[in-house]
Amino acid sequence: MSFPKDFIWGAAAAAYQIEGAAQDDGKGLSVWDMFCKREGCVKDGDTGDVACDHYYRYKEDVGIMKEIGLKAYRMSVSWPRVIPDGFGQVNEKGLDFYDRLVDELLRCGITPYITLFHWDYPYELYKRGGWLNPDSPKWFQEYTKVVVDRLSDRVTNWMTLNEPQCFIILGHYDGAHAPGLKLDKNDLFLMIHNSLLAHGRSVEAIRKYSKKPCQIGYAPCGIVSFPDTDSDDDIQAARTAMFSCQENRFWANTWWMDPVYLGRYPEDGYKYYEKWLPEIKQDDFKIINQPLDFFGCNIYYGTRVRSNGIGYEEVKKETGYAQTSIKWAVTPEALYWGPKFFYERYKKPVIITENGMSNSDWVNIDGKVHDPQRIDYLHRHIRELKKALFDGTDIKGYFTWSIMDNFEWALGYSERFGLVYVDYTTKKRILKDSAYWYKDVIKSNGEIINV
Repeated sequence: MSFPKDFIWGAAAAAYQIEGAAQDDGKGLSVWDMFCKREGCVKDGDTGDVACDHYYRYKEDVGIMKEIGLKAYRMSVSWPRVIPDGFGQVNEKGLDFYDRLVDELLRCGITPYITLFHWDYPYELYKRGGWLNPDSPKWFQEYTKVVVDRLSDRVTNWMTLNEPQCFIILGHYDGAHAPGLKLDKNDLFLMIHNSLLAHGRSVEAIRKYSKKPCQIGYAPCGIVSFPDTDSDDDIQAARTAMFSCQENRFWANTWWMDPVYLGRYPEDGYKYYEKWLPEIKQDDFKIINQPLDFFGCNIYYGTRVRSNGIGYEEVKKETGYAQTSIKWAVTPEALYWGPKFFYERYKKPVIITENGMSNSDWVNIDGKVHDPQRIDYLHRHIRELKKALFDGTDIKGYFTWSIMDNFEWALGYSERFGLVYVDYTTKKRILKDSAYWYKDVIKSNGEIINV
């Protein structure tokens, strides 16, 4: 049994993680450019200055995507490459790059899915307060207009923000990611609110200026809980765990998703967070709650929970449980229950915008890269997704992370998530065994994935 004939088989990447050319052709600085310069912030002192050199090798990379048979490529646009100061003067050379990339994708029969913000915030806007600034939603709206004006005659699939939980919490509260701040909770909730307003303003701009009918979504982290057993009590416990707020649980799905899809913050969240909330203006939720066409989310793993009679509790992991190289648990069930629960709550077709694993990959003595763990991981996860689809969850597409090994943020080049191996010294690309396996999955439209 295959997936629906129009199912979207894709892979994803992000501008800062692959492009390089960090200050070429008029590009402005991002907070990640600056974060990488700070001693001790990124593993081994790595930077995205060159990364995978995709800016200059994009034709080769798109050729690889065509060889794999990708139906779609989820890419991001670098805000400071397009508008070096974050607002005002547009850098035509930056826009020209994305023009050429989109044209090359379409020439190869690959549909571009553009994410407008994947963490590389303009440094000049950071100096003006960044997400704390009340003008930040309008800055993002203006940037959106510039990109949509240029590309929407060919691009019809858009996402606004990638994983806002990460760039807000890890970047401004935990300090582990750029810009490396450790602000208080009042600042945290102001930035959350402004990022949600920015999403809404961006959707407004896409709807207003797109030259073609388009599909718009959002790509937050999907924090998944799944039931220990198939009992009704455990299933309800998992559902409760996924959609509840708790004190100091700032990653809660509903805090980042309910305003976007339901037009309000969750009531239980107010119980814990109200004392830190900014002023919420009368029309804020009207701005945030724009009509969207699909529910995008990134899911890598989940947490097993069970009923404890009054709610839920996490199930202790087994000794020696399966882990990826980055030490994330291998829990394929997350791609069944996550989409199922999200679809039940938000009533939007689901697209898995990221799913994949870091593996300990190297070039073998035969000159190839053998990654059976990744093949097994992807097979198990896509199988669960297929089960969810045929059990009634409306699932439109799947993007694996990532098309190629790349700069893994604060972990530098120490983690390899790609279908394609990148030698960071020579920039040579080698398709891993998983790339050829994924090619067969796409060619069969998932029929080779047995459930």
